[in-house]
Amino acid sequence: MAWIVTKYFVTAAIVVLVSELAKRSDKLGGLIAALPLVTILALIWLHLENQPESKVANQAWYTFWYALPTLPMFLAFPALLPRLGFWPTLLASSLITVICFGLFALLMRRFGIELL
Repeated sequence: MAWIVTKYFVTAAIVVLVSELAKRSDKLGGLIAALPLVTILALIWLHLENQPESKVANQAWYTFWYALPTLPMFLAFPALLPRLGFWPTLLASSLITVICFGLFALLMRRFGIELL
């Protein structure tokens, strides 16, 4: 149980750190947020929990493919924010991501990569 609490604490601390840095510097906050911190933590946690290397490698493999269709959201969000406000923009950006992911999964299936 202590291990799970440690994982939650470290992970939450990093998210808070990123949001605090973003308050002080847009560029630094964006840079830190763009780092694959969640993926790095997941890989560390899997390794420390003695998961097979294939499991750790698959985590990185699928993260790569799942990250690509999220990129349009980062362009849509700043474009929509002044027009729609925060919450509608967040919803619209999330929907854009889901649609992009579905289309991307269909495209990648043609190349033998099953994402769904």
